[in-house]
Amino acid sequence: MQTSPLDGLHDIIAPSHVDWWPLAPAWWVVISIALCLVCGLIIIMYKNYQFKKPKRNAIKLANQQQSAQQLHIILKRLVITYYDPRLAAQSTANWCKTLSQLAAIGFNEDEISSLYSTAQTPPALSDKFRQAIKQFKLKEPLHV
Repeated sequence: MQTSPLDGLHDIIAPSHVDWWPLAPAWWVVISIALCLVCGLIIIMYKNYQFKKPKRNAIKLANQQQSAQQLHIILKRLVITYYDPRLAAQSTANWCKTLSQLAAIGFNEDEISSLYSTAQTPPALSDKFRQAIKQFKLKEPLHV
C-alpha cells in the first residue's frame, strides 16, 4: 500500500503575536517629523510672546498712569521699540499722522501741543492715549 504524502506534514501552527516595540523605520520618521513640528511651533510661540512683551508692559503701565504726558511718553517708547527711533522724533504734524496710522485713532496737532503747554490737559486726552496704547499696531509698513 502506498503511503499518503499528507502523512509527512505536521499540524498547522498559528503565528505568534507580533510585538510592537521594534518600530519600523517609517514610524521613526513620522515621530521625528512630529517632534520637529512641535518644537518649531513652541519656538514660534515663544518668539511671538517675547515680541509682544513691550506692548503688554506698556498696557500695564498705561493702566497705572493718569497723566497724559506720561502716556504720551509710553506711546513714544512703543514706537521706538517696534519701529524706527526717528519716527518718535518727527515734527508734530508728522507725529500725529504716525499716531493716527499706528493706533487707528485720530490725533491732531492741538492735542499733542497741549501736552507741553502750562494749561491743564483734558482727561479725555489721557483716555485717548490709553486707548491708542491698547490698539497700537505692532508691525506695519509706514508711509508717512
